[in-house]
Amino acid sequence: MISGFLLASYSVVANDAVQTLGTFLSSNSHRPWWVLWLFTCSVLTAVLVYGWFFYHGDVSYGRLEIIPVPQSFTWVYLIPPLVLLGLTRFGIPVSTTVLILTVFAPEALGDILIKSILGYWVALIASLIIYTLITRKLEEYFIKTKDQEISLLWIILQWLATGFLWSQWLIQDFANIFTYLPRTLSWKWLIFSLVVMGILQAAIFYSQGGKIQEIVTSKTNTQDIRSATLIDFIYGFILLIFKEYSNIPMSTTWVFLGLLAGREMAMTFIDQNRSFRETGKIVVNDVFKAFTGLVVSLIVAFGLPLFVKLMT
Repeated sequence: MISGFLLASYSVVANDAVQTLGTFLSSNSHRPWWVLWLFTCSVLTAVLVYGWFFYHGDVSYGRLEIIPVPQSFTWVYLIPPLVLLGLTRFGIPVSTTVLILTVFAPEALGDILIKSILGYWVALIASLIIYTLITRKLEEYFIKTKDQEISLLWIILQWLATGFLWSQWLIQDFANIFTYLPRTLSWKWLIFSLVVMGILQAAIFYSQGGKIQEIVTSKTNTQDIRSATLIDFIYGFILLIFKEYSNIPMSTTWVFLGLLAGREMAMTFIDQNRSFRETGKIVVNDVFKAFTGLVVSLIVAFGLPLFVKLMT
């Protein structure tokens, strides 16, 4: 149980950090890593303690209600986070929700996939509309003035946007990590969780997000702190909407890829800095990586129980 929690704590955040912290890391690469780490750790602590207190020890904010606790933990439950670590090393974005939670409750897969796919299309359409009709002039201005000094206001706004987005992501994805622990945590488990996640998050920040960070840095102007702020606010509000929509776990990875896809298509319409063919290639490549991760997740989730039955 503890080994699974340790592996999930690192692998889930390492793979999904690009969604919430990717733009923050890329636009603040000139700052010491430990400053960024202290900021995000304070948000993590606040979200974890708030959930523990107001949900009576359930730090998943009710998202594990449909996921039962195994009667006994075996080596089978260690395979998903190990596979996730391997895919992260190759820069493949994975639906950690599907990979981790489906092993615990295969019957919940249908609801998780429906909500995740809906999230992708909502994010794509929303970002396409927002970046084409609402923030078009802003993005044009950002690109023209990207070499100028950024005002303090934008720096403050970006850190606020990151804190907001990070909190919404944690509420969604704590379920993928704490599925290995009792549904009601004691204060000792709470402190243990905070220490473990803080140390593992420090390793992620020290490596600047790792290989998977390329998904963000390959997109247009994401190193600009102002563009990063818009991405974070839009993504955070989409996650907030889905958090209020239902307690069913969902893949935040697919929501994030939908957001970047819509933004990249809008940026191509606006600035034409890339050809439509190049943009299509980037979008399809991201979807292909995510689909590959989904296929691997399904194989692991449904193949492991069958393998165990055959072995016994």
